[in-house]
Amino acid sequence: MKRIYLLGCLLAVSVGWTGCRNDETQLVEVPFEVDHAPDSMVTVEFSFQEKPLTAADIVLTKDLLYDKYTLKDTYPYKDTVRSVKWEVMRKCLAFTENMQRGDELRWAVFQNYKNLNTEAPLVRSYVRNVYNRISDTLGVERYQSVPLYLPEDTLTPVRYGRDGSLAQLEREEGSFYRLRPVTTEGEWLVPKRYLKLLSDSTVFHHVIFVDRLDQNITTLERVSEGEWKIRSINPATTGLHNPPYGMETPLGMFLIQQKKEKMVFLKDGSSAVGGYAPYASRFTNGAYIHGVPVNVPRTAMIEYSWSLGTTPRSHMCVRNATSHAKFVFDWAPLYRSLVVVIE
Repeated sequence: MKRIYLLGCLLAVSVGWTGCRNDETQLVEVPFEVDHAPDSMVTVEFSFQEKPLTAADIVLTKDLLYDKYTLKDTYPYKDTVRSVKWEVMRKCLAFTENMQRGDELRWAVFQNYKNLNTEAPLVRSYVRNVYNRISDTLGVERYQSVPLYLPEDTLTPVRYGRDGSLAQLEREEGSFYRLRPVTTEGEWLVPKRYLKLLSDSTVFHHVIFVDRLDQNITTLERVSEGEWKIRSINPATTGLHNPPYGMETPLGMFLIQQKKEKMVFLKDGSSAVGGYAPYASRFTNGAYIHGVPVNVPRTAMIEYSWSLGTTPRSHMCVRNATSHAKFVFDWAPLYRSLVVVIE
C-alpha cells in the first residue's frame, strides 16, 4: 500500500510516495487545487505496488488531431510572453497515472448540478461569500455542491465537495459511501444520492488542461504507460470574477459528465433566453467547455472570436473556437475524460 502525502495546496502541492523499494520517499508536485487545512500534513492512501511515475517519466509527443489555431509552446501577448505549461502537465499526468494503479479500484463522481439531488445541508462552519451565497470556510459554495461528513459524525457535514469532482470509492456504510476525493485530503462519508458510481472498467486516458492564467486549452491522450499524445493546443477564455453572475472557472480536477450540442443560456437576471453555446461539455457546476456563444436573435454558429486567448470574460465556462469545441465534444468520452484547471 502506498501513501501519498499532500504537503501544500493550490499550485504547489508536494506528493510523496512512501513504502517504495528500500523504503524511499519520492516527491512529485501536483499542479492543481487540493483542499486542506493550512500548514498540515495529510495522508491519502492509494493502493498500488509499482514504483510511481514522476514528471520525468512522462513523454509528450505532438500528434494533433485538431490543427486549427494551434499555439506555439511560447507566444507573445501584448507586452508579455505566454506559454503552454508542459512541465506542469507532466507532473499532473504522472499523478493521474499513479492514482489509477491498484487492484479493484472503483471511482465515483460528485453530482449535484442545479441542486438536482437536493440542496446540501449547512456545514458546521460557513460564511457568505462575495456572491452572497453560503460557502464553507475554504470557499466552496453550498449551491450545486455535495456535503462531506467526517466518518465519526454523520449529523453535520464539515465541507462541500464540488460537483464533478472525482473520488475513489471505499465501501458502503448505511446510506453513505466512504471515499477518498482526489483533490480533498482524507476519507469522507457522502450520502449516496450525491454520487454517480462509474463502471468497473473506467480508465482516464483523455485529459484536458485549461490554463486560466495564460488562457489556453490543451488536450492529451494516453497511448501507453507514461506516453501521451498531444491532440490540440488552442486559445481559450475562462470565467471572470464578476458577481453575482460571473464566476471564475474553479481550479482543480473534474470529470466531463454531460454534453449538449446547444447549451441554451438565459440573459443575466432574467428568465429570457439569451442565446446558446455550441458543443458544450459540462465538467463542474454550470461550467462547460463550449464554442463561441451565439446571442439572440442570431441563430447561426460563430466559428471564432477575437477575445479567445486574451482575458477571462465568461460566466464560468471555457470558451473555444466552435470547431475546437466540437472536436472536444466528439473526442472526449463521457465519464472517462478529466478536465484539469491550472494557472
